[in-house]
Amino acid sequence: MTDPAEHPLPTSVERVLRTFRALGREEKMQALLHYAKTLEPLPERFRALDRAEFTVAECQTRVDLFPEMHDGKLHVYADLNARQSPTIAAFLSILFSAVNDQPPESALAIPDDFVRQMMEGIGLAGREAGLHAMLRRVKQQARRALV
Repeated sequence: MTDPAEHPLPTSVERVLRTFRALGREEKMQALLHYAKTLEPLPERFRALDRAEFTVAECQTRVDLFPEMHDGKLHVYADLNARQSPTIAAFLSILFSAVNDQPPESALAIPDDFVRQMMEGIGLAGREAGLHAMLRRVKQQARRALV
């Protein structure tokens, strides 16, 4: 098994953090709206599953995360109402751009304070607990894939 510490920060995460550091609050909000529109839709095959094990209970909004592994690569899908929760949809879109179709180690290379770094200065502290929970859930799924 590869040591996750050996993997550099995913390029897409590094780029988002660099961009977000340079933006003011309103610009960040506009960027989040853009990212929210890019979240991949949930494939039909997941719709009939029992959601209990996929729901991120810490979120104020209903969010279900569905992981898959194919050929050693992780892919995570989300089910949520993106129109009602564009911040969550944006965060997941950004997170998934770093982890989807990558080895699980890519997810583990994302810093634990990614949410704080990305959301700094936006003023959405009420959402941060749920966003942290989603990041933890994706990392947990990546760790399971490595076992």
